[in-house]
Amino acid sequence: MTAPLRLADYRTAAYRRLPSPVRDFVEGGAGGERALAANRRAFERVTLRPRVLVDVSVCDTATELLGAPLATPVGVAPTAYHRLLHPEGELATARGAGRAGALYVVSLFASSPLEAIAAAATGPCWLQLYWLRRREVLADLAGRAAAAGYRALVLTVDAPYLGRRHRDARNGFAVPPDVRAVNLDPSLMASAHRPAPGRSALAVHTAEAVDPSVTWADLAWLRGRSTLPLVLKGILTAEDARRAVAHGADAVVVSNHGGRQLDTAPAALDALPEVVAAVGAACPVLFDGGVRSGADAFAALALGARAVLLGRPVLWGLAAGGADGVAGVLDLATEELSHTMALTGRPALPSLDRTAATLAPPR
Repeated sequence: MTAPLRLADYRTAAYRRLPSPVRDFVEGGAGGERALAANRRAFERVTLRPRVLVDVSVCDTATELLGAPLATPVGVAPTAYHRLLHPEGELATARGAGRAGALYVVSLFASSPLEAIAAAATGPCWLQLYWLRRREVLADLAGRAAAAGYRALVLTVDAPYLGRRHRDARNGFAVPPDVRAVNLDPSLMASAHRPAPGRSALAVHTAEAVDPSVTWADLAWLRGRSTLPLVLKGILTAEDARRAVAHGADAVVVSNHGGRQLDTAPAALDALPEVVAAVGAACPVLFDGGVRSGADAFAALALGARAVLLGRPVLWGLAAGGADGVAGVLDLATEELSHTMALTGRPALPSLDRTAATLAPPR
């Protein structure tokens, strides 16, 4: 591919290589895809407020998160089955994230062993979890993550059932037999590989494997089985943000699951300010949902996020060029962020505050 000028160029290159059911799996949202579209529309309501006559000869994107130094606040969100996109799967993603100095949040449904992913990474990794019905599997994964050097557990809390993803249902989408969630017992994953017309195998699998009865009170059980920091992903309201703090969350991620769960959920960017206000200084707030440029990342950081996670763009980079493509996506987003910092007169991340951006209310 020619040198990409924007993240969407990686999408174009990736989709030349991928079969349409995989493209739909990556791109699709829930229901009528209102939440998916809302994530992007929210960024169109952002105005950045430039300051002038500031020394921006050097713009510093370095940061720190849960004790880990990072070259960039732009990291990798947890997404499943990277071998659908590239033969090296999560190993390539880990190498690309490491080259960029970025955080990599590894999915429970990774198609490479979590120990091998950690070994391939040169930057910090966190492990994302769903609350499985079989708690002994959850406890074992938490122990394996700690032993392999993962620095945090990220519990996704917005998916007691899978969203109604019509693209996958129309395609009868199932994970092909040569791509497996290798960190889980095959007996847990069998239904994810059974295609059926008009049905998403992943929705069937989630209903079988994920426990929808879990509550805030259950977090103490997970806390008792790991000393790793616990991050809650999928927080969209001040009420839940305050409960997360009260239950000892070490960080929260403002996310509507990329528009793939509740179709009438708010755009993640619209939810960000109220979550930040509710959390205060109690713990870091991370963000994902619709970021497609370094300027978007700037906006989320100015509205209070400590770090921004990319989902689909990282998959585009992976499909387009393996580890080089992942590093390219993260480096380009970071370069755009640095450029935006310079043009707004904000040479360091701490200067990205609410005076740097305004978010107009949705119409």
